[in-house]
Amino acid sequence: MSRDATIMLPWADGDHTFRLGWGELELLQEACDAGPYVILNRLFDESWKIGDISNTLRLGLIGGGMTPGSALKLTRTYVEKRPPVENLVFAQAVLSAGCIGAPEERVGETGAPSPEAESDLTTSPTEN
Repeated sequence: MSRDATIMLPWADGDHTFRLGWGELELLQEACDAGPYVILNRLFDESWKIGDISNTLRLGLIGGGMTPGSALKLTRTYVEKRPPVENLVFAQAVLSAGCIGAPEERVGETGAPSPEAESDLTTSPTEN
């Protein structure tokens, strides 16, 4: 079992689900010409580019289940027509969840990966 990286945030016109899975992280990497953790560091150290914010949120919405057209419309309305800093904290939260895991994912809680399951993933077939 792996961490899902889904995060729900009160953003724009309501509560929205964001998720940056592997595929969305690859698209983000291509769009920003930097790896996800480099982008995350930029978002926190004030060296971000505006595409770091808009692409993180747009791809996070798509990963959260929104259609690409709807995600683009929301991004154009609530990101590209607003000052970038208004959306910085949201981009930080979405990309942090994608790279590290969502804050509400606690090891040991119902549905969380067990230590046994994690050790099974690190055991090679020849070690069994």
